[in-house]
Formats: sequence, structure tokens, C-alpha cells
Amino acid sequence: MNLLPADIYTVINKTVLTNEDKNNLIALYEPIIGSSAISLYLTLWSDLDKLQIQSKDYTHHHLMCLMKLDLNTLKKSREALEAVGLLKTYYKEGEVSSYIYELYSPLPPKEFFHHPILNVVLYNNLGKKEYENIISLYQKINFNLDGYQDISKSINETFSSSTVVPEFDIKDKEYQSINAKNVIDFDLLISSIPKNILNEKSLNKKTKELIDNLAFIYNLDTLKMSEILRSTINEKGFIDAKELRKKTREYYTYINNGKLPTLVYRSQPEYLKTPKGDSSNRAKMIYVFENTSPYDFLKNKYNGVPPTPRDLKLLEELLEDLKLTPAVVNVLIDYVLRKNNNKLNRAYIETIAGQWKRSGVETADDAMNLASKENKKINVVNKTKNKEEIIPSWYKKEYKKEELSVDELKEMEELMKGFK
Repeated sequence: MNLLPADIYTVINKTVLTNEDKNNLIALYEPIIGSSAISLYLTLWSDLDKLQIQSKDYTHHHLMCLMKLDLNTLKKSREALEAVGLLKTYYKEGEVSSYIYELYSPLPPKEFFHHPILNVVLYNNLGKKEYENIISLYQKINFNLDGYQDISKSINETFSSSTVVPEFDIKDKEYQSINAKNVIDFDLLISSIPKNILNEKSLNKKTKELIDNLAFIYNLDTLKMSEILRSTINEKGFIDAKELRKKTREYYTYINNGKLPTLVYRSQPEYLKTPKGDSSNRAKMIYVFENTSPYDFLKNKYNGVPPTPRDLKLLEELLEDLKLTPAVVNVLIDYVLRKNNNKLNRAYIETIAGQWKRSGVETADDAMNLASKENKKINVVNKTKNKEEIIPSWYKKEYKKEELSVDELKEMEELMKGFK
């Protein structure tokens, strides 16, 4: 659905937010979802009434004015909050559409650092040094109490009371679950494990969520997860969750020379994808850029041959050091290979990547538009040298409006061939 400035929203508080929670938002969540999403979260809190239960009705124009953000950025920020469990959104269509935004607490640090997705993504986004700095802020400090005696009084030793107090339902913190969904085909998983080994009752909702999350973050398919799962089933046929985490991590680090999961196997985050509905040829190309990981995109460009370690290192630097999004990296790969005779020249890539980063490019569409502008400048120079350039058809500004030529159609089919 299209978000409009006149659309109404109401904020409902589902939890209790402390000053410690606000510090955790900045330290743990902001490196993952960005400052705009955190700002939106805190702005929605400010809309609550004095009882902090429910806000009055506001328009989204109210948010646009307060935050100095356009609607598209607001929507992306909202979806980022939804993805990490800080916000739940309900929608009601009407002449003026209505939204309900339910606010939830950030996870406590202990749960956050044990979460199979959030913890790894935080590490990837911050890098080892910054991650260790954050960890040091939350580590438990143990004091030496040798020689000391605990003389603390219990409550009954200090107070006496015979008053009967009625019970009330007191508001407590509420958290939303943060899980990857539909990563594993559980029918295939069950059928691939002998019945005398696995007790199917062990595959409860919580265990399935863990398996999906681990498969997502470690880029494992159903059959590979089934193989790892077998080694974690105890003599009663139940899955040892702690052992599953350990075995999955060990497997990944073994095949990746001790490295933690990287973003080269991840496609564009949902909140940065183009809304569905456009059936133009350009939209189909954007779909490929957005729904393919840089690893698979480059592998397809190499006609199915896996990228070299050198190429993988370059992809990791683009994604983790420069913080380019997967779709933007895919556009960059396509651009450079076509402009540089199918060679990934590091210096050339770093020059373009640095420019795109400074320009704040996050989406495939923005990257394509910027590439198109840059290519026009190059063409002006080439015309003076009577040099003809071979360029991707999506560089053309009028691409959406025109029918594809035979050559352009062939080019698009080549681009999409490996991802149908």
C-alpha cells in the first residue's frame, strides 16, 4: 500500500522503556538499522500521552515535519524497526487510511548477544574492534569477596505486615520475536532424517525458529542443515539447541577458513527493496539486483564458476567496510564488468564505490541512475576521441518508456538467465 501524508496513525505502548533501553538502542540497534529508524522509534514514543498508553491520532505529515524526512525514508525506517522487533504495524484501508504502531522494548543485552541473527549482523556491521568495544561495556564484572560475610537482611526480618493487598495486572516489558521465516523446507528436512533417529515432537515452534535463523545467517540449505542436525540429536531423538548452534558455527568456520558469516551471501534487505507492482523491463532488472546476493550475482557473471578468494575479499570490503548494500554492489559489479572488459579492477571499483558511498546510494534504482549520469560524462569524452562505448541498456534515462530493441532484450535475458 502507498503511504500518504494524510494517512492517520496511532501509537500504542506495549512495554516499558527505560533509560538503559535507550542506551541499548544506540549501542546495539543503530549500527544495524541506522539513525533514521532509531529517530523514528523515539519520535513515536514522544507522541504518547502522559500515561504512556496510547497516543492521539496524528497524520504522517506530522512525522515528516518533525523528522525532516520524506515519506519513502519514513517507510523504510518503519520497516527496519519491524524487522528487528521494535515495532508492529497494523493497517486499515479507508478514504483516509489508518495505521496502528505498537512499540516494543529492545532486547536485553544478554538476549541480544545470544540472538543467532542480531549478534552476527552487529559484528559484521561494526567489525571486530568496534564489536569488542561494545562487548566490553556489557561484560559482567566479578568482585573478589574472599573474607567477606553476607549480612544482608531478608524482607521478613526487616518488615512485618498482615495487610492483604489486591492483585493488579501490572504492565511489564514486552518483546517481539525476531526470526527469519521460511528459510528451511521442514517437510524435506524431516523426510531426509530417518524416523528412528528424530523424534518429530522435538521440532516445536521454538526449535524451528532457531533452525530457520541459523540457516539464514550461515547461508545453509535444507539438506546441509539436515546433515548438521543429525549430529545434535540425543539418544531420545530430541535436538540439543546449544549443540546445534555450536555445530552450525563450527561447520561454517571450517569451510570458510575460520571466518564469521559475511554479507556477500545476503541479498538486499526488504526495507530497501523496490515496491512490487511495476512490470517494466527496468523493474525486472532491479528485481535481479535486489534478490540476488553479490556472491551469486558474480558467480552468474562467471558462468557458474565461484568467485575467487580475491574477488570475495573485494566484495566483503564493499559490503562491510564501505557499508554498501547488496543491491548497490550488484549494480556496481555489472557496471564495472561491462565497462572494463569483464575485469574487476580494484582501483576502478574503489573509486566508483567511494563516490557512491559519499552520495548516500542505498538502492538499486539510485545506483543505476547515478551510473547513468556518470556514463553520460564518459560518453562526452569518448565522442571527442571517436570511441564507441558498449553500455548496459539500463543506463538510458528513457528506458522505462521505450520498447527494448533486439540487442537490449538479449542483454537483459543474459543478465537474468541465472536467476529465474
